Amino acid sequence: MLNYIDGSALSKLLFEEYQPLAAIATTPTAAKLLLPLTQAIGATLWVPESLGGGQDAHPTSGDALPTRGDAHSTRKVYSGSLKEHLSNIWQGNGGLIFCLATGAVVRLIAPLLEDKSRDPAVVVVDEAGKFVISLCSGHQGGADKLANAIALQLAATPVIAGASAGLGLPGIDILGVPFGWHKGEGDWNKVAAVIARGESVQVFQEVGSTLWQSHLPEGHPFDFEGTEDNPLIFPPPYTGGDEGGGCQFPIPKARIWISFTQRRFSPESDLPKVQWHPRVLWVGIGCERGTSKELIETAIEQVFRANHLALGAIAGIATIDLKADEIGLVELYSNRNWPLRIFPAQVLRSFTVPNPSAVVEAEVGTPSVAEAAALCAAGSETLLVAKQVFRLEGQPGACTVAVAQAEQEYTGRTGKLLLVGIGPGQLNQMTPAAQTAVAQADAVIGYSLYIDLISPLLRPGQIVEALPITQEVQRAQRAIELANWGLTVAVVSSGDCGIYGMAGLVMEELQAQGWDGKTPRVQVFPGITALQAAASRVGAPLMHDFCAISLSDLLTPWEAIEKRLLAAAMADFVTALYNPRSRTRTDQIAIAQSIFLQYRDRNTPVALVKDAYRYSEHITITTLDKMLEGNIDMLTTVIIGNSNTRTHAEWIITPRGYKIGEVDSH
Repeated sequence: MLNYIDGSALSKLLFEEYQPLAAIATTPTAAKLLLPLTQAIGATLWVPESLGGGQDAHPTSGDALPTRGDAHSTRKVYSGSLKEHLSNIWQGNGGLIFCLATGAVVRLIAPLLEDKSRDPAVVVVDEAGKFVISLCSGHQGGADKLANAIALQLAATPVIAGASAGLGLPGIDILGVPFGWHKGEGDWNKVAAVIARGESVQVFQEVGSTLWQSHLPEGHPFDFEGTEDNPLIFPPPYTGGDEGGGCQFPIPKARIWISFTQRRFSPESDLPKVQWHPRVLWVGIGCERGTSKELIETAIEQVFRANHLALGAIAGIATIDLKADEIGLVELYSNRNWPLRIFPAQVLRSFTVPNPSAVVEAEVGTPSVAEAAALCAAGSETLLVAKQVFRLEGQPGACTVAVAQAEQEYTGRTGKLLLVGIGPGQLNQMTPAAQTAVAQADAVIGYSLYIDLISPLLRPGQIVEALPITQEVQRAQRAIELANWGLTVAVVSSGDCGIYGMAGLVMEELQAQGWDGKTPRVQVFPGITALQAAASRVGAPLMHDFCAISLSDLLTPWEAIEKRLLAAAMADFVTALYNPRSRTRTDQIAIAQSIFLQYRDRNTPVALVKDAYRYSEHITITTLDKMLEGNIDMLTTVIIGNSNTRTHAEWIITPRGYKIGEVDSH
């Protein structure tokens, strides 16, 4: 049995990372502008009491009132001053959208600002709906992305003033967010300033995804020569300092470490530095029954401190299934928001560990818990830290701790697959939701031509992978791989992604991989199909029953295609032919013509539309008997009229059946 899903709720999938969202309107004009926006993105619209009875503001009287049947879109009235109201809702929202003068917003929020790592995103929309300004917390709060997304919803111009955006670079303070990295210590403002000036920034990346490196613009300031590609200047094993132990480095103006180690930056150095910690470390825990959270937590902290490991690099903790309900462990992973992975004894005993215990084996059925669980969770064969036993005076129980490193970091995110139809090729013919899906995605995958068509929607820091036209299966598999890892991935197709596009292929591949229908999450964004675009350029040829048939026999036997052509011709369908002719496949379109000539008049109107709405658009209106004289290739859509289709003043019209002066009640 299928559950009903509200279409507006689906669109809110794109705005989940900012939730909860609040919008503020103080005038009827502002309320009119923001109301449909808040309904679409799942935000609460706040209006003052002065608008409580005003019809133009679509207000409510006091309590939250559901809109259009969706209990998550609300309008509320605030009492008293807006300044006081903002102080009440400031900490409870991930983003605030104002339709108010920018200066007024600055004065209102100034007393509330604390730190850009904690402040909500603040976005300002002008009352005409022409501009959307990222005002505060552009990077870490997500205001830049939110402003772009809202601008796409309103067909407005986003105003992003951050230096990194102007350079086409990802913000250094959000660089690792898509990959779930933990932000470590460092002088983030000074490093950002160096990047803004275009000065050299040396990057030492020991672990974590390097996808971000592959998608930087030309002329970027990052220097990767201190990585494994150039071992002569790669820093030696960590000795507690931060200057590379005397190795000769290129002279940078700032440095970035991407590592699971916790570096102690020298206070004598005036070179600004920051560190990101990919979550690659899995902590194996074995403990006696009744061991306290404080003991386990202290043990982990001591192990990490002694080995110069960063707590932020912890992916999660692992143990035997017998300890899944251990109260100390439960409290620890709940408080720290660490995932817990549990394994049965028969799995753990299959691992070879340096410190097996006969006592442990007699007790739980495996000679190792901490070491084996760490290896199992990390998918590794080597421990980074062998097990250590801890007891703590005044705390019950005892525990063992071991650490293993995974090859790929844990993102801590639920992946999403956004299957996007981009329409005929012009951005103004994509739906706002489809444009937002592309702009918000962590990664965008598609055929290179389609990537080029949507390039204005792409933002700094996105992973963009363009694969050749023959690699549709590889595109689907790559998108699923990234989504399973935790990224939000937009897969783009021309026209509608569900009509000869990537949506079906991606979902088939998900099914083949045993997808549960929930993770990763999937949303399909429709687009204007090729046959719709082609039809619109020549009039109204699809006004009566029609069908679409692809002449490509790459995936469908020609015998089946020929049967469909025959059936469509006999049934008098208006017929759109996709993929009519390629360089090596030239006979099929001629066979299709001969079939239709058996059941249609030779003068039946035919439209040949190539690259509808693109700069290379070419349109030919001809007849069924002369259609092969036109220029037909794989980018052409052929529309063959039915027995009643006619032309008029270079337009094609298929009558619906109405009689002039009468109305069809159906």
